[in-house]
Amino acid sequence: MAIHRHDDHKSANGFMEWVDRRMPVTKVWNEHLAEYIAPKNFNFWYYFGSLAILVLVIQLVTGIFLTMHYKPDAALAFASVEYIMRDVPFGWLVRYMHSTGASAFFVIIYMHMFRGIIYGSHREPRELVWLIGCVIFVALMAEAFMGYLLPWGNMSYWGAQVIISLFDVIPYFGPMLTEWIRGDFVVSDATLNRFFAFHVILLPLILVALVFLHLVALHQVGSNNPDGIDIYDNVDEHGKPLDGIPFHPYYTVKDLIGVGVFLMIYFGVIFFAPDLGGIFLEKDNFAPANSLQTPPDIVPLWYFTPFYSILRASTDTLLAFLGVASIAVGVLAAIFVKVKAPWRVAFVVTGLVAYWVFDNTTGKAWGVILMGLAIVCFFLLPWLDRSPVKSIRYRSLPFKIALAIFVVAFFILGYLGMNSPTPVKTLLAQVCTVIYFLFFFLMPWFTSIGKTKPLPERLTSAEH
Repeated sequence: MAIHRHDDHKSANGFMEWVDRRMPVTKVWNEHLAEYIAPKNFNFWYYFGSLAILVLVIQLVTGIFLTMHYKPDAALAFASVEYIMRDVPFGWLVRYMHSTGASAFFVIIYMHMFRGIIYGSHREPRELVWLIGCVIFVALMAEAFMGYLLPWGNMSYWGAQVIISLFDVIPYFGPMLTEWIRGDFVVSDATLNRFFAFHVILLPLILVALVFLHLVALHQVGSNNPDGIDIYDNVDEHGKPLDGIPFHPYYTVKDLIGVGVFLMIYFGVIFFAPDLGGIFLEKDNFAPANSLQTPPDIVPLWYFTPFYSILRASTDTLLAFLGVASIAVGVLAAIFVKVKAPWRVAFVVTGLVAYWVFDNTTGKAWGVILMGLAIVCFFLLPWLDRSPVKSIRYRSLPFKIALAIFVVAFFILGYLGMNSPTPVKTLLAQVCTVIYFLFFFLMPWFTSIGKTKPLPERLTSAEH
């Protein structure tokens, strides 16, 4: 028996040598998993990277099975979804895994991005890792939006109608672009077909490629850690980090615990509350698309609602406030900033120009601009953050206060976006919109003031 095992081992080694001469499988395995050195003090927040990959795989696999029975035809799409739910063996499970997986994906991505902000994962030398991650976020939003139309429910239909019409505000090219996206003058069978093609083929390929680039860029510069210090600052005589451990098997085993907990929550939602009270699947989407019956409230799914609230908050009142604020900021900058006279005049002129722009642009146009800018702000984080330390453990109090206010405003915007607007709710959304943008615009200031804690020489595991 021992001889057979030895022969099997030699056979396996010989096969891998044959493969490695033609494709560096072992080299890639060692560089990106088995011999990849990671900080030893990863905590709860570091589960979400691996969970994002898990959910991406779930979405791809369940999506493949759904396309086996789905009909991308305006006359048949809704009925094909009903057929999947009622007649295909375990079709209901696959459909709910896909719909719940979409929401789970955004929960994980938001947590993953929040971890990057609190531990400074957007800072040098990981700017490119962060930027690729932001592109993944945008691609994921496009993937979710196009997939949302496919069930051809009434909310899907009218939601697509409203969101696509926003491109009309783009000067000159807007109407042409809107018509091209729809493939028709209204949301129709042509829209459904091209959204199906984008959702099933183009965007999944883009997402997989971006995730690959994200991991390659990460492993080139190394993982950040809760202390925000470089583990290669302390190495042994062989150049290996004293505070680093191989990712495999230590973190692969640890991540399996996170996977187990996630799957319990994930399947708990699927089995007991797949629509989560209308948050994951709205009641209006259980009725077929009807161009003659508009839902009482046209709102997107929860993961878009913070940005949708910013869009709805752009009323004439907010634009008037922003215009007056622009003049005030320009005048204050001219008075208090120590620069030469021409620059002081430039500050005031800039404020007046901004006021004119706000006063002569429609609320819809500025709503689209602010909604887009709300996403673009995340791309600018590596250059807005001026703190001498990376991790929130050692950051100054002003940053912690600003981050806490930003998170509260983000949640309020998300909640308001799921509800019908009222004068009070609109005012609250406008206040939270201003807070949202002030967090980014004032970041160079509040990250450079206040007292920071001294960084440790070695990684720590204790709470701070």
